[in-house]
Amino acid sequence: MEGISELSALLEFPKQIAIISHRNPDGDALGSSLALSLYLQSAGHSVRVLMPSDYPINFEWMPQSEEIIIFDTNQVLAEKSVKEAEIIFCLDFNSLERIDKLGLIVLSSTAAKIMVDHHLDPEPFADIIFSRESSSSTAEIIYEILIALGAKKPLSKLVIDCLYTGIMTDTGSFHHATSTNVFKICGELKEQGLDDTRIQELVHNSQPDKYLKLLGHCLHNRLELYPESKFGLIYLTREDYRNYDIQRGDTEGIINYLMMLKSVHVGALVTNQPSIIKLSLRSKGDFSVQRICKEHFNGGGHRNASGGSSKQTLEETINKLKEVVPKYMFVNQ
Repeated sequence: MEGISELSALLEFPKQIAIISHRNPDGDALGSSLALSLYLQSAGHSVRVLMPSDYPINFEWMPQSEEIIIFDTNQVLAEKSVKEAEIIFCLDFNSLERIDKLGLIVLSSTAAKIMVDHHLDPEPFADIIFSRESSSSTAEIIYEILIALGAKKPLSKLVIDCLYTGIMTDTGSFHHATSTNVFKICGELKEQGLDDTRIQELVHNSQPDKYLKLLGHCLHNRLELYPESKFGLIYLTREDYRNYDIQRGDTEGIINYLMMLKSVHVGALVTNQPSIIKLSLRSKGDFSVQRICKEHFNGGGHRNASGGSSKQTLEETINKLKEVVPKYMFVNQ
């Protein structure tokens, strides 16, 4: 595995290490970061995990998640942790813009920087880069790195739980971005003691009551379909955020209900959050929503799952989507 010998040399003696993942962390950001942290701690390193913003409540069960340093709420400790680090791991992002103000702090650090990611077009800011677009998740790559570093099987139960969470969530419970390697790794995790049913329950079946009310509102009042372009969207207003007490992570998975429709090949969730309009796009087959997000909404991601943002109004953003998607649909035909 290219880069492993250099990484192994860096980790030969105990180090101060910072592990950073992206804003609005998802299951892969958390799973890959916490799995790596737990492994490095067991090898004698001092590790701190940092995120620009807080994580969804359905991941609060994850081991050592309560120790994650959130930049938004603890800027002083976050900056101190990065400045003291001898090694900085950048997980599940390949552009420093994805970690907001932490990006400049990381860029100015003299620490060795290690990128582990699976998104398109990585920026060359890291000293060692493990980047593979064909991977389902960063957690998949982390597993391979741990094995290449000599991690003994079975891995600890906590590391296994974190790795599986990352893979499971980034594949939509194995609905997309799967490969023979994904199932091979999950098979190995199962052989090492993975309780996959338990993880599925913790992640997917631990939502608060308000989630179902919000979902009903989205499907009944905020769903728009455009059959001529095989496009559908769900939107949420600022008033919705107040009325349904929407917090970080509460909208997770809602777009999947839109993609259940046979008539929808491209779906969007547009949320008018208190400070910004965010977009999550999904697609079926060869249609690339990554191009739409990158070229029109300051974002990116994967071919079938990408995100972005807009500085326009909610109405203007929706109108832009309605204009742009058919053009790309024609190109992709």
